[in-house]
Amino acid sequence: MPDPGSAVLVTAAQMRALEAEAAAAGVSARTLMANAGLAAAQEAWLTLGAVAGREVLVLVGPGNNGGDGLVAAGHLAAWGARVHAYLLRAREDQDEEWRALVEAGVRATVLADDPGYAVLEAALSSADMVLDALFGTGIDPAARPFAGDVVQVLARLAAARAADPPVPLIALDLPSGVDADTGAADPLAVAADTTVTFGYAKVGLYMMPGHRLAGRIVPVEIGLPAPSTVALPFEVLRLRDVQAMVPRRPADGHKGTFGTVMIAAGSRRFPGAARLTAEAAARSGAGLVTLAMPAEVQPLLAALADATHEPLPSEDGAFAAAAAPALLRALHASRARALLVGPGLGTSPGTRAFVGQLLGELAGVEGLRAVVLDADALNILATVEGWADRLRLPRILTPHPGEMARLVRQSVAAVEARRLDCATALARSSGSVVVLKGPCTIVAAPDGRARISDVASSALAHAGSGDVLAGLCAGFVAQGLAPFDAASAAVFLHADAGRRVAEVYGDAATLASDLLRALPEARRALERER
Repeated sequence: MPDPGSAVLVTAAQMRALEAEAAAAGVSARTLMANAGLAAAQEAWLTLGAVAGREVLVLVGPGNNGGDGLVAAGHLAAWGARVHAYLLRAREDQDEEWRALVEAGVRATVLADDPGYAVLEAALSSADMVLDALFGTGIDPAARPFAGDVVQVLARLAAARAADPPVPLIALDLPSGVDADTGAADPLAVAADTTVTFGYAKVGLYMMPGHRLAGRIVPVEIGLPAPSTVALPFEVLRLRDVQAMVPRRPADGHKGTFGTVMIAAGSRRFPGAARLTAEAAARSGAGLVTLAMPAEVQPLLAALADATHEPLPSEDGAFAAAAAPALLRALHASRARALLVGPGLGTSPGTRAFVGQLLGELAGVEGLRAVVLDADALNILATVEGWADRLRLPRILTPHPGEMARLVRQSVAAVEARRLDCATALARSSGSVVVLKGPCTIVAAPDGRARISDVASSALAHAGSGDVLAGLCAGFVAQGLAPFDAASAAVFLHADAGRRVAEVYGDAATLASDLLRALPEARRALERER
């Protein structure tokens, strides 16, 4: 059976397949519903501290999510709560969960019997807690926006949540109106304090705006057997998993043990990107960082004492085409394990030629394990037909939504609407690890796996933040991590550094350079409890 603390995330289709497997194994839908309802009631009890004498309103939808709510209502009533079940639609007489609630004498109102919503408003005004059991995984807000009576119910729930103090709200499986796969939400969806999600957390709870609406996410065990035929390739990034990815650092190690990173970055307009990237790579734990910049610009960062320097041919403050063979020679000489290309490059004709010439030659560099492509390198790749076939080396792509849109030739809105699908599709088609940046950053592998950060913070929404992330990716590759694990560790570390800085400075005032100061403590956390 699933670990209650499992990192696995599922789509609605995967959850249906798991339930079908459970039925084939003799675990009935009613058993799953009974367990789900009990778990929801227990979370309500834990939240309230005690339920005896407390007013609990359960909003009950017409489907299985409503059935979960009926079970939860029965348990809470048995524990002494004053429960009021408010049903969108009358349940069938043969509905066993409904019949059990009636037999227990729990107060219930069907919306059709409350034409002016006075009963609902009174119940909301007196409630110590509300359970949202209206709709679960079957809602597609884009295809079927809410209409009719449910609009009035959700509007009144939203008003109760906006009151001072707001009524506490627990959502069952998903906040009603949130898409289980994309996180898209109906405009009327109401944000919960806690979402108790059944079996496995749903992917949409880690996509915006679903993540924002979910509040605290609590996956609970409901009796699903261990999957036998259903592939579950998605998971949320957790500290303990990242700790297991990062290798131990032997006491007798030296800089060669921890690898060399070569970084091709910077231009006259964007010298700071090179500095942020180089320092982040060093802070990740790499043994040596070499910064390859246009020779005209390199003196600006000559004081960067923790990196060695490789000035490359330049023109007009950017890389010249001749920088490509010069960089290849430097890579051979340095035995770099990781190469990062992109931060602050610009897109001058010389830089385009530089990137284009590199593509077909990197596979011949002995010891080079992967290349990280970021920022303007991605914008240049987007204009090169067949680039993935020419670049015969493992690679990590780190696009923000705009860069992703250019790579896949879609609009930014289309990318943002289906972030996971977009990231996994590009990873498969290009044979790359893809890091789609943004709230709840996604790391997708060519084999269909994906890991999703649970961090959504505007502290990271500052220029240069992506340069820090790219440097971390390259640094972990140099330390021996496979590209998928290197990118995953980098995303986790980057988000943790952002959290630490924001606790001191706040989201608005946190700058990318502040992340560098938080990286040592965040990196240290990956070495604890091992």
